[in-house]
Amino acid sequence: MGSLESGIPFKRDTAAAASWGRQQHPFSQRNRSRLSRFFLFKKFNYIHLICTMGVFFFFVVLFQMFLPGLVVIDKSDKPPWRRSKKELLLPPDLVVFKERGVFDFGEDVRLEPTKLLMKFRRDTSSDGFNLTTSTQRFGFRKPKLALVFADLLADPEQMKMVAVSNTLLEIGYAIEVYSLEDGPVHGVWQQMGVSVTILETKHPSSCVIDWLSYDGVIVNSLEARSMFTCFMQEPFKSLPLVWVINEKTLAVRSRQYNSTGHTELLTDWKKIFSRASVVVFHDYLLPILYSEFDAGNFYVIPGSPEEAWKAKTLDFPRKHDIVISVVGSQFLYKGQWLEHALLLQALRPLVSDYNSESYNSNLKIIVLGGESASNYSVAIETISQNLTYPKDAVKHVSVAGNVDKILESSDLVIYGSFLEEQSFPEILMKAMALGKPVVAPDLLSIKKHVDDRVTGYLFPKKDLEILLKIVLEVITEGKISPLARNIGLMGKAAVKNMMAMETIEGYAVLLENILKLSSEVASPKHIQTVPPKLREGWSWHLFETLMNASPDNRTARSYEFIANVEGRWNHTPGEAMKFGFVNDDSFVYEIWEDERYLQVINSKKRQEDEELKGRVLQYHGTWEEVYKNAKRADRNKNDLHERDEGELLRTGQPLCIYEPYFGEGTWSFLHEYPLYRGVGMSVKGRRTGMDDIDASSRLPLFNNPYYRDALGDFGAFFAISNKIDRLHRNSWIGFQSWRATARKESLSRIAENALLNAIKTRKHGDALYFWVRMDKDPRNPLQKPFWSFCDSINAGNCRFAYNETLKKMYSVKNVDSLPPMPEDGDTWSVMQSWALPTRSFLEFVMFSRMFVDSLDAQMYEEHHRTNRCYLSLTKDKHCYSRLLELLVNVWAYHSARRIVYVDPGTGLMEEQHIQKNRRGKMWVQWFEYTTLKTMDEDLAEEADSDRRVGHWIWPWTGEVVWRGSLEKERQRKNVEKEEKKKRSKDKLNRMRNRNSRQKVIGKYVKPPPENGAVTGNSTL
Repeated sequence: MGSLESGIPFKRDTAAAASWGRQQHPFSQRNRSRLSRFFLFKKFNYIHLICTMGVFFFFVVLFQMFLPGLVVIDKSDKPPWRRSKKELLLPPDLVVFKERGVFDFGEDVRLEPTKLLMKFRRDTSSDGFNLTTSTQRFGFRKPKLALVFADLLADPEQMKMVAVSNTLLEIGYAIEVYSLEDGPVHGVWQQMGVSVTILETKHPSSCVIDWLSYDGVIVNSLEARSMFTCFMQEPFKSLPLVWVINEKTLAVRSRQYNSTGHTELLTDWKKIFSRASVVVFHDYLLPILYSEFDAGNFYVIPGSPEEAWKAKTLDFPRKHDIVISVVGSQFLYKGQWLEHALLLQALRPLVSDYNSESYNSNLKIIVLGGESASNYSVAIETISQNLTYPKDAVKHVSVAGNVDKILESSDLVIYGSFLEEQSFPEILMKAMALGKPVVAPDLLSIKKHVDDRVTGYLFPKKDLEILLKIVLEVITEGKISPLARNIGLMGKAAVKNMMAMETIEGYAVLLENILKLSSEVASPKHIQTVPPKLREGWSWHLFETLMNASPDNRTARSYEFIANVEGRWNHTPGEAMKFGFVNDDSFVYEIWEDERYLQVINSKKRQEDEELKGRVLQYHGTWEEVYKNAKRADRNKNDLHERDEGELLRTGQPLCIYEPYFGEGTWSFLHEYPLYRGVGMSVKGRRTGMDDIDASSRLPLFNNPYYRDALGDFGAFFAISNKIDRLHRNSWIGFQSWRATARKESLSRIAENALLNAIKTRKHGDALYFWVRMDKDPRNPLQKPFWSFCDSINAGNCRFAYNETLKKMYSVKNVDSLPPMPEDGDTWSVMQSWALPTRSFLEFVMFSRMFVDSLDAQMYEEHHRTNRCYLSLTKDKHCYSRLLELLVNVWAYHSARRIVYVDPGTGLMEEQHIQKNRRGKMWVQWFEYTTLKTMDEDLAEEADSDRRVGHWIWPWTGEVVWRGSLEKERQRKNVEKEEKKKRSKDKLNRMRNRNSRQKVIGKYVKPPPENGAVTGNSTL
């Protein structure tokens, strides 16, 4: 009313105009005054009257266009038109709407994850790629899954994941659970035989788990957001990850982010959503709510025990009125009001019969639908009045209202939507969980789960006359019939495990599509092989004692979590209060602002001082001093960097162990004391403040991502060996994988001291020390021998690859056998964790460079083009790494070196494959130093002559050295030395000549003024 009261004031009428009006129109003055008072005008004329009537008739016509059939009042019990079973017959004035497609009710609308399904089909079709060599799966271990939770409190989502995990365990998966907080469900997982690990809450974002040991990860709920800090870092970026989201809280709060300036927080959430391989929702409304975060990875697996869980402990108060609730789809569409109109018209005879009898109760109909902000309530009220419903008999409540309370107070629930949805309607499941008898149309998604007259009532959606008959059967003598009550109880029992099978099978199919299992992993069994009893229900028996321990309001906890996240992104305390989060660090923030302001001021002042200082004339020294400084700079220009404390400590020790790593996700597994030194395989993921080695700067080959990924940690050997004298000055060299630390198989302090003592005393001479055993590797649970294990992790083609590579490497056409690796009960080294004398390491690298060159010549073309090779069953960018992981064993055994196992915990040493037992089995002539050196020099001469055409990796893996190259290098250095001497001599001669030619300028004397001197006291 404020807009009407504050209108534009009209000008006052003059007396002449007033008298003229009274004389000319004596009767209009009285009507005008009443109408003007009614319309709040001080003056009303015929133009106002015509405009008002025009607007009135316009709205009448518009109302008739949208509600044509509702003005027809028929007080008889049956409509005047006849109905047919085959089609939905309507009043004559509604036939036009049917012809225009208004009554299609959106049956063709479906939510399909197009991009995700296309990816699944593309991966499935490419699994059968053609290679010259066949591949096979060995299945030595089960596929491993990691389930990550925010907490282990008892709630419906925990029950769902327990039921899913039970089935996954049955078909062959191995599962481990991680949680940020403990809870009562901890015991449920342990009862299932699943290990549970509670992560440190102080540092939830740090990577303390080697996630690469799992084939896939399932993260549950938004509250596990902090774990994505690790999953978004290398080397865990490519790990298959499923994110299950069941909350609407972020979708609701994110609508405010753009208006409140939280665009950075919105972008951060989008990055997290895009990291997940698949984002799973439990109904089809959530993907629409989260559409702003859609990165083409949304997927719906319908089904949840949430409604049955919430209704399990409810107690309903008794009431006297009969309440019928008309519910509908959770989606809004233009035919919704017509559905409600038809249902109310079909139920009109029920009101007539009910009012004709003298019952103690009243009949009320509640229509759930529409939005609270719209005028839908007015439309429903108009429809009920036109259908001659008693006053207050029909009431509209928006879906934003308290739906649970309304359903609890209802006696009968009618599902009034004809929209064919993709899953069972959630609101109908909620009503059934409350034990209410439900009446619904025979839609496909409903018929699948509701048995007519067993767990609910069904009616043809094209025959609303049947609906009236069903309602008359349910409500007899002013109350719900006993049969209907029994049907409601049967429906409550049915909804307890409703859609459990679809959910469990959906997760199994999803994992089958996104997991890329390596060749040593067994394929899970088909989901249909699981007994139906295990698939058809949730695990209620495991949660019977935990129902009372469930959190009271999980939604409130979720909102609190979102508010905490928003609070960390706020830049001022005012914004934090706006989002309901109190910033306790406001005082610290003010101090930080003052400090930053002072830093900016000091920085500007320092820049001005430096600029002014540079403009002042300064002493630059003599030419001799400049020449000496230049010579000193030339002598020091080859120094790589100043030695820090760690390098100085390493210089005096016999061993340095290098730890190759790739990405920030590995930092927590690296050591930080002088015995160890990191090797960053990429510039981006290097540790700050550490003296780690940059592999790409030492060897340009690793600027190419293809070889950095294909070689893996093995590439660090090439980077360290290239010009090793400038970097490594220790007599022994070692390597240790960060994954060994993650598996708690790295050297302890006791083992480190034992290894250093053995090296100093030369206990085993020229030996290979290793501390990660092949027979205890998780990939080898059956403890297979060397070549069998190698085949299992390389798609069955390890022996073939070694055979072909050695033939090409040694230029031998026929090699009938492989280098024997005996099965004598001893073990071998895995995961690149070993130590060697530096001289032996260089010999091993010389052999490895030629081996990798021959291997790359076979696979590069096809692997670089398709990302596939015969050493893997699927696309794999780390194709060479698993084969090269075991290469040091072949070289050490056949080069007659001792192989010693060091227990990483106790430091006890045990020699493996004793040398005297190897006699007659070693291929010494293939691996002796003179043979390898001759081959290396031949390749170096070929590389120096530039005769090789095409792709060739060998020159890029290290130094190219042979007798001719050494002589060329010596001559080049002599020429440079002579040129340098000549330049120095010419410089000195020019300086001397310039000094000798310089003439004395003399003292400058200012001449006197021409007119003489004029004093200050002189006057003219």
